[in-house]
Amino acid sequence: MNQRKRVAVIFGGRSGEHIVSLRSASSIMEAIDQEKYEIVPVGINRDGSWLTGPDAWFSLWENRRPEKASTAVMVTDPTRPGLLIKSSEKANGWVFETIDLVFPVLHGTCGEDGTIQGLFEMAGLPYVGSGVLASSTGMDKAVMKVLFKEAGLPVVPHLVLYREQWLSHQGMWLDQVQEEIGYPAFVKPANLGSSVGISKAYDSQALIAAVEEALLYDHKLLIEQHVEGREIECGVIGNREVTASRPGEVIPCNDFYDYRAKYLDDRSGLVVPVELGSDLENKIKEYSVRAFQAIEAAGLARVDFFLNRSDQSVIVNEINTLPGFTNISMYPKMFAASGLKYSALVDRLLELAVERHQYRQSLLSAPPE
Repeated sequence: MNQRKRVAVIFGGRSGEHIVSLRSASSIMEAIDQEKYEIVPVGINRDGSWLTGPDAWFSLWENRRPEKASTAVMVTDPTRPGLLIKSSEKANGWVFETIDLVFPVLHGTCGEDGTIQGLFEMAGLPYVGSGVLASSTGMDKAVMKVLFKEAGLPVVPHLVLYREQWLSHQGMWLDQVQEEIGYPAFVKPANLGSSVGISKAYDSQALIAAVEEALLYDHKLLIEQHVEGREIECGVIGNREVTASRPGEVIPCNDFYDYRAKYLDDRSGLVVPVELGSDLENKIKEYSVRAFQAIEAAGLARVDFFLNRSDQSVIVNEINTLPGFTNISMYPKMFAASGLKYSALVDRLLELAVERHQYRQSLLSAPPE
């Protein structure tokens, strides 16, 4: 009988999506096939410290340190990847445990943006999801849109604004938004998820307030033209061979699908699958695959669209390389509607992580001697 692989499920993190990550991780750990995998729960506190042990998830959820959660440090030696765990029973105070692969369930900064993916690369560990490049470009909405435009994908008219530009030329930017974007306009931190820090501004005074709020989260912002449209989402899975799911629709309970509508209110509607007609559905699937490939994503992603109500044109809004993953989140629901149930989806993503790692390991890092 084959020995079970030890999979580190990493959750929490230092981003504003800490709680979202805990919810996703709880669902994933329940779904992992424990005949094939031994789960190693690893929590990252809001201060960046790492914990492991049976109570690591509860420690983060309850914001306290129970007895069965220990300090942990990842070992980045690719010849022996694993965790150093603080132990009172060892003379040197630490015990080493191996890890075979990683399922990072980290949304937002310091988890979805390529930083922790670089750590896994240093450690030589297979991991679920995109690599450093795709993770970082998929997090930065401004860079992401450059790549989408280069791939011939339609994007929302927008401006990129830096903190220094706003502080020194506020009046000029107000004029530029009025002329090129118009109102209402959306203001977004360039590097954040779950609609944190996003505002909808209906005039210049509201725009000033929206920019000031967004600058609390990032030094780079996007100011986007409002699209009167439906919010459509589509899942993607694969490495070199990529498959798109049936699309779904978000029907926000608020003025737009903000953080409150996503996580605090239960009045928003999710329609999965959404019936759009074969031509429109196929276009959304095609655009999803092209967006996935444009940033060189791997494993999984969710692509978000606007479907213009006036002319039914499809606009790519953004890509999420580590989307929400509770059993009621859009990504798994869309694949369930496509015939891939939650537990099978989790299993497939772990397989893809190993497949991608093996492919990369087969490449030479230097000319043969």
